[in-house]
Amino acid sequence: MPPGHCRGTVEYVKNTITSEDFINKHKTSPSDFTKKRKLPFHVLLLFLINLLRSSLQNELDIFFKQIKNDDMQKKEVTASALCQARQKLKHGAFIELSHGIVDNFYSTFQFKTWNGFRLLAADGSTIKVPKNQECSEHFGALVPRQGESCPMARVSQCFDVLNHITIDSIIESRSVGERELARRHFEHIKFGDLVLLDRGYPAFWLFSLILNAKADFCARIPVNRWTIVKRFVTSGLSEQVIDVESSTESKKKCAELGLSTTPLKLRLIRIDIKGSEEPAILITSLIDSSLYSIEIFYNLYHQRWPVEENYKILKSRIEIENFTGKNVEAVLQDFYASTFICNLTSILSFDVHEVISEKYKESKHSYKINWTQAFAKMRNFGILLFFRENILQVIKSLQEIFSENVSAVRDGRKFPRKHKVSKKIFAMPYKPIS
Repeated sequence: MPPGHCRGTVEYVKNTITSEDFINKHKTSPSDFTKKRKLPFHVLLLFLINLLRSSLQNELDIFFKQIKNDDMQKKEVTASALCQARQKLKHGAFIELSHGIVDNFYSTFQFKTWNGFRLLAADGSTIKVPKNQECSEHFGALVPRQGESCPMARVSQCFDVLNHITIDSIIESRSVGERELARRHFEHIKFGDLVLLDRGYPAFWLFSLILNAKADFCARIPVNRWTIVKRFVTSGLSEQVIDVESSTESKKKCAELGLSTTPLKLRLIRIDIKGSEEPAILITSLIDSSLYSIEIFYNLYHQRWPVEENYKILKSRIEIENFTGKNVEAVLQDFYASTFICNLTSILSFDVHEVISEKYKESKHSYKINWTQAFAKMRNFGILLFFRENILQVIKSLQEIFSENVSAVRDGRKFPRKHKVSKKIFAMPYKPIS
């Protein structure tokens, strides 16, 4: 496993977080981080990406024990000092760092593609945020028929499903719709990208926005909402090239975004699903059937599944709702720090996929990285990348651990969706010990 490319990513991060320009850009006041402290800017930032789960004092003691290679945990920094220090840090530091390592990845690695396309999926979800007035006012709240209101934020990501890289992530007020967050994601797409969208996204203006960026798309479209789709389903055709005109609502949005309202020439594809009375209808900008036969679309839409799995990782494995602070800025810091560490883990593990494939090529099943174990090993150990002199050795050790912790891929298995899943509730005063 050649760790050289990964070293370049680590060195980029180290150089960036210690540069005066970056520090000045992401501190709240010119006087912040000017005195010599035990929590300078770069150490604070690295502490916050360390997948914090237990009490802050416990996390601080473990963190400093690890980076100083001590035998015993000591109270180097108090939780109070940490809370004061993080007030001086802007969450935008994590956003810029994450975008930076993503750009570095695509310019350095031979990343995976689908028919020459970088395969991206946009998808949204909601998460619980700390229960207080500040978060309720900023993010909004879910008000049930019975019981107390629950502060909730809307999150969204544009995710490279083949390379497990988050191109862009956003946490916003629950009042902001998924399409609007997708619009912001699409500032990062370009020629050579193919965007996969679920049924809630199709809109003329959103399609026009993607095409205006010289990218392409494939979306599942509701059968009963668009007249032109209803006619296609009734026709019994397996595919059809159509001209899609803008609705009144889309005309207003196109005018707002400076997009053309010229009808779009798109392609509808029917996919019959076993056991379902209703077919799946895809709409795509890939209209040339000689280049993109109908058969290749049968599995294309399902390629977006890793973005769903990534939310499971964020919520269940990384425990993204287990925030380390109560105010809005702490929520933003934790959210974008999680995006950064996820991307860094994916980059460090990129070369491991090939090693695993080769190792298990004679096995009955294929195998993949066990992401739960990968993130568990990054906690407390991944930070050594930024504190040890021999970066290559740390990278090599991490990659060996990743390659040893794998899961079997059993294609074709299906399980009924669990609509009632008991969710873990994270109480700020009752943090676990580990």
